[in-house]
Amino acid sequence: MALMGASDPSGEAEASKEKPFLLRALQITLVVSLYWVTSISMVFLNKYLLDSPSLQLDTPIFVTFYQCLVTTLLCKSLSTLAALCPGAMDFPSLRLDLRVARSVLPLSVVFIGMITFNNLCLKYVGVAFYNVGRSLTTVFNVLLSYLLLKQTTSFYALLTCGVIIGGFWLGVDQEGAEGTLSWTGTLFGVLASLCVSLNAIYTKKVLPAVDGSIWRLTFYNNVNACVLFLPLLLLLGELQALRDFAQLGSAHFWGMMTLGGLFGFAIGYVTGLQIKFTSPLTHNVSGTAKACAQTVLAVLYYEETKSFLWWTSNMMVLGGSSAYTWVRGWEMKKIQEEPSPKEEEKSSMGV
Repeated sequence: MALMGASDPSGEAEASKEKPFLLRALQITLVVSLYWVTSISMVFLNKYLLDSPSLQLDTPIFVTFYQCLVTTLLCKSLSTLAALCPGAMDFPSLRLDLRVARSVLPLSVVFIGMITFNNLCLKYVGVAFYNVGRSLTTVFNVLLSYLLLKQTTSFYALLTCGVIIGGFWLGVDQEGAEGTLSWTGTLFGVLASLCVSLNAIYTKKVLPAVDGSIWRLTFYNNVNACVLFLPLLLLLGELQALRDFAQLGSAHFWGMMTLGGLFGFAIGYVTGLQIKFTSPLTHNVSGTAKACAQTVLAVLYYEETKSFLWWTSNMMVLGGSSAYTWVRGWEMKKIQEEPSPKEEEKSSMGV
């Protein structure tokens, strides 16, 4: 601040207080907006690639494989660029180590399930129902934390999970009442929620194998996914379907496919960026608000008419998710503020 001039000390003091706040507010606004635009655009673009009447391409595994391939190439390109221009950008060096790839493989299987079931859910359900269809992630987090990590959950947090489950079932009921329910898509949504929870748990266990680097983990996950997807493409006959695809030579098709891969890569970056400039709690709140905006946009874009109870189901899911985030944040803050037994002993002894 001293380099900006010292003609008015009082004015400089005010500027030193105001400018960091204004800059920070602007940065947070831009980062949150970037997260929203990237996330919502990726969902709508994937829906186009997976279930567009104009494309008529029934190869969801290939679409997912191609997005993993784009992410792998981008990671390697950025690593090479960072090595060539060390002062220009910060990106970890990436070198394929088969030993590390094998260590990451169990997580990669869960990762494949997560991204595949997400895309399959989106293929069979509408964008408006997509959020409700995958809303059980929080419930699985609580369940798996108890089963695998032996971590208990408070009564209030369990109540919020009950609200989420109620919203999910009401949403399924209302989709059925409107004749738009896909049980296949709903099942894939539940499986996607399960895999998201497992991915979060096993990521913590696997991170030491990649020196704690999320970008190295992203690289190895996507490399493993590209290899494991190949036999699936053959077994499910998607390579044959792709060969018969009328727009296989279309620049527009490959442009949309590549753009989908870019969004898939970017969402990891902007998610980390949003957490960095805000907090994990604020990120969860932002994600919930984004899901609400995404649902409204989908209803408007596809010119759908939804009942009051359908909207109620969405509000229950979003409200329950927000309440769970708030309860967990409050509990963590309470734990941090409680004095440790040693501190209490010292204070009682007058030390």
